[in-house]
Amino acid sequence: MAELDISSIDLPYNTDAEQMVLGSAISDPELVSRVIDKLTPEHFHVKLHSGIYSVMQKMFVSGEDINIVSLGEQCVRQKVFATAEESREYLYKLSVMAVESSSIESYAQYLDEKFVMRQLISVSRDIFEKATSGTEEPASLLEYAEKRIMDIRGTNEASGLLNIHPTVIDLLKHLIDINQHPENNRIGISSGFGTLDKVIYGLMPSSLILIAARPGMGKTSFAMNIAVNAARLNRDKKVAVFSLEMSRSQLVERMLSSEGRINADLLKTGQIDSKQWQGLYEAAEMLMDSEIYVDDTANITIGEMKAKLRRMNNIGLVVIDYIGLVTVKGKNSGNRVAEVTEITRNMKVMAKELNVPVIALSQLSRSPDAREDKRPILSDLRDSGSAEQDADVVLFLYRDHYYNKEKTDQINSCECIVAKNRHGKLCTVPLRWEGDCTRFTSVETRYEDPRG
Repeated sequence: MAELDISSIDLPYNTDAEQMVLGSAISDPELVSRVIDKLTPEHFHVKLHSGIYSVMQKMFVSGEDINIVSLGEQCVRQKVFATAEESREYLYKLSVMAVESSSIESYAQYLDEKFVMRQLISVSRDIFEKATSGTEEPASLLEYAEKRIMDIRGTNEASGLLNIHPTVIDLLKHLIDINQHPENNRIGISSGFGTLDKVIYGLMPSSLILIAARPGMGKTSFAMNIAVNAARLNRDKKVAVFSLEMSRSQLVERMLSSEGRINADLLKTGQIDSKQWQGLYEAAEMLMDSEIYVDDTANITIGEMKAKLRRMNNIGLVVIDYIGLVTVKGKNSGNRVAEVTEITRNMKVMAKELNVPVIALSQLSRSPDAREDKRPILSDLRDSGSAEQDADVVLFLYRDHYYNKEKTDQINSCECIVAKNRHGKLCTVPLRWEGDCTRFTSVETRYEDPRG
């Protein structure tokens, strides 16, 4: 088999199209404003054309008149042309190739498509060279390739400077809706916990939500309850769960126990009665009708998670259990505080890029155990790095009965402490804990704001 050689592949471009865009801008300088935010000098493959457009950009920014004479002079100064005569001759040639003003955006789009293809070929060559060098780990190369490809997409999908009119209209529509229907008073998807939704305005797109507690408080159970609630209440959305601690089957077993309200120990032995079987079947049917996806890959990185999520559509929520087991590769590996900082920042970036809420579970340090009041505070976040700064919402779970077994009246009580809320107030939301089936439920009562 002949050796594959991609170095000789011709890059796609169109000289005539490049000349037409430049000629149109020279003939009608008003057209520059219609392409200036769509094209960069790199969109012009011919070096001479790239240089001319670069000069044209600078003149536009500085408010200079653009015509054959002024543009020619600047091109000579910038050494795009060797002489003024050469400059005038070529710029005049371009001006006679101008197209109708109504077609300028179409030609700009055509140049952009050619530019994207050149970028893809260039990145493919780079990936090919790395893959055939024998020095790259497959996992790191996959992450590198994914990032390079998505960088191209990101560059070409930048939102740019947009008029606020559509945003104003959308917000007015939302305000009218929640005024007429107070039950819809949330911006994000529902967590299934009504009082909590009112406080944090639901699970908001692009937000990073940390759920933290000491071991045994029910972090995973609470997160899975939210995941199932979100899938059940938002049928058009998919919920993605990355479980680094428990297997897929263990998580599903918990979901069945919680939704069927069946003692988790009985599920392990199979010793359940006919009424419980009915509840189990109903729970199984509900879960099978829900769009919940679980990835139990160990030692996964945020980059690998992002790559998998990009291949999905209609994602409504991402849950990561938990931060402490997320893998970091590279310069920060081994420094746990630096690792957590990198992890939470990348989680926030992922939430923003995908425009979905990301729930991440975190452990707490032992500090609460040493205090008289064992309720967690933000400084208790373990190896927190910048977690507190990166998170939009921080929720702590606290069950007093965990520390004070003699308080039998508190055995089912739990506090969800909203310790950080970028978009609202801080408070404590009461929950009910059903430990035998690992289920949290709402306690619809007035919440307390610790700040008064």
